[in-house]
Amino acid sequence: MQWIIRECPDRDLIMQVMKQLNIPRVAAIALINLGIQDEENARRFFKPEWDDLYDPFLMKDMDKAVSRILEAVEKREKIFIYGDYDVDGITSVSLLYLFFISLGLEVHFYIPDRLKEGYGLSEHGIHQAVSVGATLLISVDCGITGIEEVDLAVERGIDVIISDHHEPGTVLPRAAAIIDPKRADCAYPFKELAGVGVAYKLIQAISRSLQLPEDTHQEFIDLVALGSAADIVPLINENRILVKKGLEKINQQDRLGLKALMEISGLSRKKIGTGQLVFLIAPRINAVGRLGNAERAVRLLISDSEPGAREIAQILEMENRNRKNIDEETFLQALELMESQCDVENDRAVVLAKEGWHSGVIGIVASRIAERVHRPTIMIAVEDGVGKGSARSIAGFDIYSAIKECESYLLGFGGHKYAAGLTIETDKIDSFASGFKQLAQSMIKKEDLIQRIWVDQEVDLPEITDSTVQILNSFAPFGPQNMRPVFLTRNVQVVGTPRVVGKNHLKFRVRQGDRIFEAIGFNLGAFFYRLTPGENNLDLVYVVEENNWNGQNKVQLRVKDLR
Repeated sequence: MQWIIRECPDRDLIMQVMKQLNIPRVAAIALINLGIQDEENARRFFKPEWDDLYDPFLMKDMDKAVSRILEAVEKREKIFIYGDYDVDGITSVSLLYLFFISLGLEVHFYIPDRLKEGYGLSEHGIHQAVSVGATLLISVDCGITGIEEVDLAVERGIDVIISDHHEPGTVLPRAAAIIDPKRADCAYPFKELAGVGVAYKLIQAISRSLQLPEDTHQEFIDLVALGSAADIVPLINENRILVKKGLEKINQQDRLGLKALMEISGLSRKKIGTGQLVFLIAPRINAVGRLGNAERAVRLLISDSEPGAREIAQILEMENRNRKNIDEETFLQALELMESQCDVENDRAVVLAKEGWHSGVIGIVASRIAERVHRPTIMIAVEDGVGKGSARSIAGFDIYSAIKECESYLLGFGGHKYAAGLTIETDKIDSFASGFKQLAQSMIKKEDLIQRIWVDQEVDLPEITDSTVQILNSFAPFGPQNMRPVFLTRNVQVVGTPRVVGKNHLKFRVRQGDRIFEAIGFNLGAFFYRLTPGENNLDLVYVVEENNWNGQNKVQLRVKDLR
């Protein structure tokens, strides 16, 4: 593991920020590292307001989308909402459904079967819209590549509005309106909204056009926070505002479906942050889409019955346990396959394919493999002559662009810089794997395969005061491009007897000067031998967080590496 310490900001700038904002040195450097150097930007960061959100009509085609929806409202048309089967898509569908129901419209929703229909708009979904008599279909978190499906809908007399955040292809579908900040011709100031973020901008624009009270759309901000956090979008700019405001509402626990999920996840009466959303709530919602019908998750989030919400939450819990078992079995099989088929020392990418793998879990397992070997990883589940693949990347490697270079082998593909999906005929898998690995070999330098930890600043433990911790906590919500600051402290003393707890976690206490902290290193049990009690010879790389145990908050150092 390589430690890379960021260059310390200019001393005069540090002093200026400390004085202007009345904060300690540690917090001032952390802010400067985020590009925040003045009072107004600090205000937007710590106390964002609703007015800090951008005008939704800055988004290309927003006026067309709103105009068509207002026509549907006036004529009392049936609206069909079509969404993806992950948390982003599920929250997007729930958001629009609840909003349109509040306007008194007849609304139907549909989420494709992951195993039978795959990602995106499907012919079966269009037929469902026709069967309920819908005249307007709104796709959320998908649709930007659905050329043929949109054509089919239009032929059947259904107008289509696409609300998406994925990369568009060279040709756009023949829709009545396409709102997607990643469109090349879209001048919207922030390009990194989640699918649910784009859907929220749509209801914000409709609310403004109908002159509805501001709290009409703000009512659904908890769903925006959940979908955005789960989709791992950068928590900067507008995403930060949406997630911060949404977490405030989530912590009120007034949406029955979310409340039921929190209860079953052991989160009742606990403060919810992005970590709880990503690691505890989102997997339970994702599980039903991975293994079966994701519409159950929508029914949970739109539920107005407490017993009904609890019943669906129990189903999600059981599905999630089942998903974990399948994950583990698939992970072990992938490790075995990698051992026999890959040269991990020399290959700069991993491509694995196997018949019988569950296509709903290979994305999770691909992430685990990529993390373990620190190489971009593609896992392909093969069934009936067709492979469905999930790809996960490492920092600095655009896996979507690399897959696009190999598109001649594929039936279809889509995704982001760090995660993508693909379909391929079985007899082309070997050729694709060879081509992809060659690309990775030319694009990834050997030094890129060394795992790195970026250290924000070097500090002494006495600088980690209670007031400093309080200010660092207010940097939340944490996520991509706004992670917890990473600190390095040298020559600390191990106090007492270190021990290995749980599943290979290292727990110990450290002291420097007059400060003593509890420290925990998850999955660092193998480093037990490096700890010598009483010696002032340990260097730690860590983040500072508060651990809630038995109703008490205690500051601890979560260790990322040690020497």
